[in-house]
Amino acid sequence: MPGFKNKLRDHWSQYRRMANPRTSAAVLHDVAVAIAAWYVAFALRFNFQIPASFQASMLQAMLWVVPLQFVFFVNFGLYRGVWRFASLPDLKRILFAVATAAATVVAVIFMTKPHGVIPRSVLILDPMLLVLGMGGSRFLYRYWKEHRLYGAFHSQGQPVLLLGAGTSAINLLKDLTRSQEWRVVGMLDDDEAMHGRQLLGVKVLGNIDDIGYFSRRYQVEHVIVAMPSASHQQRRAAVEKANAHALTILTVPSVEDLMNGKVSISQIRRVEVEDLLGREPVQLDTEGMHALLQAQVVMVSGAGGSIGSELCRQILAFKPAKLICLDISEFALYKLEQEFSAMSNRPADIEYVVGDVKNAERLRHLLQQTKPAVIFHAAAYKHVPMMETGNVSEALHNNVLGTYTLASLAKEAGVAKFVLISTDKAVNPTNVMGASKRLAEMVCQGLQENHGTRFVIVRFGNVLGSSGSVIPKFREQIAKGGPVTVTHPDITRYFMSIPEATQLVMQAGLMGKGSEIFVLDMGESVKIADLARDMIKLSGLQDDEIEIVFTGLRPGEKLYEELLADDEHTLPTPHEKLRIAIARSADLTWVHALLKWIATTLNADEATIKQELKLWVQEYQHQDTTKVATETKRTLGPQSSTLH
Repeated sequence: MPGFKNKLRDHWSQYRRMANPRTSAAVLHDVAVAIAAWYVAFALRFNFQIPASFQASMLQAMLWVVPLQFVFFVNFGLYRGVWRFASLPDLKRILFAVATAAATVVAVIFMTKPHGVIPRSVLILDPMLLVLGMGGSRFLYRYWKEHRLYGAFHSQGQPVLLLGAGTSAINLLKDLTRSQEWRVVGMLDDDEAMHGRQLLGVKVLGNIDDIGYFSRRYQVEHVIVAMPSASHQQRRAAVEKANAHALTILTVPSVEDLMNGKVSISQIRRVEVEDLLGREPVQLDTEGMHALLQAQVVMVSGAGGSIGSELCRQILAFKPAKLICLDISEFALYKLEQEFSAMSNRPADIEYVVGDVKNAERLRHLLQQTKPAVIFHAAAYKHVPMMETGNVSEALHNNVLGTYTLASLAKEAGVAKFVLISTDKAVNPTNVMGASKRLAEMVCQGLQENHGTRFVIVRFGNVLGSSGSVIPKFREQIAKGGPVTVTHPDITRYFMSIPEATQLVMQAGLMGKGSEIFVLDMGESVKIADLARDMIKLSGLQDDEIEIVFTGLRPGEKLYEELLADDEHTLPTPHEKLRIAIARSADLTWVHALLKWIATTLNADEATIKQELKLWVQEYQHQDTTKVATETKRTLGPQSSTLH
């Protein structure tokens, strides 16, 4: 009954909409077309010489056929759309409406046998003419409107080449044909079967390798990389070829953003270095994720940070009963609250908690009140040089004692899973931050028992665009005209996107049975100096326009990061981007002894703390970075300490 009422209300609103002048014009047009189609069908049947006897039948039938057809036009929603945007769905609606109306007319004639004879050929010709008249007029109107708005042959705008001739490129081409800013002069694609073909009136000219020839021929200064579903290696190759000819490079949003509805294909933007470092999409066990998170209370510590905030976004997609966002930074939580408050369909109850992970009483009360099923622990001090000098004890207290406090209280509160977000800097650490994260890993392993809370550890490297990342720093330095500062010409790092890292953290949390250290597939390491050069080129500048200065390694900094220690190896998992590290673990007695030692470091000399730290993290090797920096500059020499 409610469904019938809703349908009735919908039909009534459609009839009311006809009071609109534009809708009324469309209605009058379709009624006129229906009358004309009925007449022309008879005229064609009789070679435009309709006998007098059939003229009477034609007019009598028209009095009920046309109103009947109109009822179907309304019911199939022909007056909901706008003619200027007429497309395939509109044509489908016309076809269904006309076909249903034609079948009904035949049924009425067969059952009632009205006065006069209606030839069978008329019953076939009439719907064909209706579709032609109604559909054709709509598309002609759209063509005329776009011609008028955007100019004949799209002669306005800057000439641009599209790299790619796939579905995304075609969708983009549809939008660009209405643009006054751009004029697509051709497409380039490495699929030779596409060469010479025309897509929406634009020719596929040749291979992407020929970009130099075609950019000169058509006087093009801009190219758009329309290959969101291609591998990042293919996109990088296309960008490098365009860069070689000093072209301004634009791109379309990623497939992930398009599918999530965050952006549309027409939102082209300049290529960023993140596009060149991009990685293949992560395949998540969505069914398992729903079982882990849906209708559950989930807590994220460090929720205001780069990783924590993205974890919150990803978790919300799986519709938890409640999401608890915990962070010591009031401002970070405020920004997160503002973002989530703006969501039109927020899928969960969200609680924003300002708190310190070292505050046991605060956390105990919070866990008892909210009873989370899963905790993702992302809160940590992560800045290597800052933790190396003047803040050593604080790094140990926050990263180790804070982890123990939250993890032990989670165990006490019966939390099902506790996921610790660790770092590749915990492997053979040369800095206090890395050593503190290695200790946090061992604390979680020491708390693991055969029953109760499952402790899962996830280890990965740098994420693109995170707080303190080199990419925002380089971008700011380039905007100021340089120089771009790199610590060492040979320094390398692993990179992955924040969404990929958080998705793999969640996947590891799902798969973990307790005490495992999951290692993410970080791909290939990237030379930071090459990264700087790429960013300079993508900014429209050449190597000789921005200076690159090598400043020497900072305190605690390594030339390269490792995902495994010297005595570790890995085991495969069902997920291709996750492996389990077989690492030295600890027991609860060791954990309690560690905590006693950390309590003694509060006012201790930092050099002494670093010496004693080696007793707890055997692989920790304190690095004299002043000596390394001096050696770096001596090796480079006075003339080679900068690059142009």
